[in-house]
Formats: sequence, structure tokens, C-alpha cells
Amino acid sequence: MTLTLHGIRNCDTVKRARAWLDERAIAHRFRDFKTEAPDEAALRRWCAAAGWERLLNRAGNTFRRLPEAERVDLDEDRAIALMLAHPSAIRRPVVEADETILVGFRPDEFERALRRDAGA
Repeated sequence: MTLTLHGIRNCDTVKRARAWLDERAIAHRFRDFKTEAPDEAALRRWCAAAGWERLLNRAGNTFRRLPEAERVDLDEDRAIALMLAHPSAIRRPVVEADETILVGFRPDEFERALRRDAGA
């Protein structure tokens, strides 16, 4: 299984997810949104798997600081454009493990999904 964890290095939730993976000796590659922002194809793939509503972090400071005109009347295309322009508005972490995509960190979800992908 190839696992990539996408996020922001100093995000507490990303730190918890990385520690969880390390504690279980699950090898992974880390991609920091600040230095390797996802492209449109990645965002579309993540939206198809999890939904743009889940992927867009409306509770974060980045989203809340945007002008109201950018935050209203969102649909998938507008949300993707917003996340391309402001990668910090993407919910973190995003994990890609072969065909599995996880958004956010919930240990029980990670356990089920990553154990299944590992063939357990």
C-alpha cells in the first residue's frame, strides 16, 4: 500500500494523524500544502471520494477571513477554485492510500480503512 498524507506541517490535527501512523509503523509520504499544493485533478478526485462539502474547511480561519462573496453560493466548481487559490481552506489531513481517500483525522476511520487496504 502506498500512503500519502497531505496537510500542513504545523497543523495539530495533521501532527496527530502523523503520530498515529508512526505509532503503527505505517509508512507514508507527507506532502505539505504550503510547499506542494494539490492540483485541480487531486481536488476533483478528493471531492469525488468525500464530497466537496467535507473537503472544504468552512470552520477554519482561512475560509472565515475570505470576503463574503467568495464564501456564498458555493458549488463543487467554486469550492475547488477556492481551494486551489487558498490551500489552507482544505480540511486536513487528506490521506490517499491506493484507492482509499480519507478527509480529516478520526482514529477509528483510519483503523478500519487502512487495515482493509493493508489486506487485514
